[in-house]
Amino acid sequence: MTDVRQPQRAGGSTVARRASGATAPRHGDDGTPQRGDTVPPQRDAVAVRRFIERLASLLNESGLPPMPARVFVALLAADSSRLTAAELAGQLGVSPAAVSGGVRYLIQVGMVSREGESGSRRHYYRVPDRVWPEYLRVRDQVVLRWASIMREGADVLGASSPAGERLAESAMFFDFVSKELPSMLDRWQEYKDANQP
Repeated sequence: MTDVRQPQRAGGSTVARRASGATAPRHGDDGTPQRGDTVPPQRDAVAVRRFIERLASLLNESGLPPMPARVFVALLAADSSRLTAAELAGQLGVSPAAVSGGVRYLIQVGMVSREGESGSRRHYYRVPDRVWPEYLRVRDQVVLRWASIMREGADVLGASSPAGERLAESAMFFDFVSKELPSMLDRWQEYKDANQP
């Protein structure tokens, strides 16, 4: 007689979950699901993995390194909004060391934060609630540095030369973007508040 509690070996959800790189559900002594079941059973685990890879690839094309991009999207797609390094490694099918490098980069650019849990040595990584406004604020500091060095370049090359004019206009553009950012973020908050159900 077949033991119906055994996972299916082919064509079942266990195979799909493994193919997706998602971690399989773990159960405690009382039978309750534990953290690590990162793809809820009602979702198509393969489709989730495909989405993560597609968006990560797009972010990579936009300048985000490959592993940080994959880690970021995996966190973005997690209902809990936070995962451990082991959970990320299991979902993405990579080593914990690769995840560590990815989260280190994301923390530096303000796209991910690291959290501890009271009474535990385990650390979680999560996407901040206001990730895009905060990311833009961090990038704004970079933009201001660009503007500063471009103004220096315009002086070095001569303000009336074609190259000097080009750099001066570039610096002016980045100054403008930086000045407009606070009011743009205020308008975003108003738009968000008006359009939330």
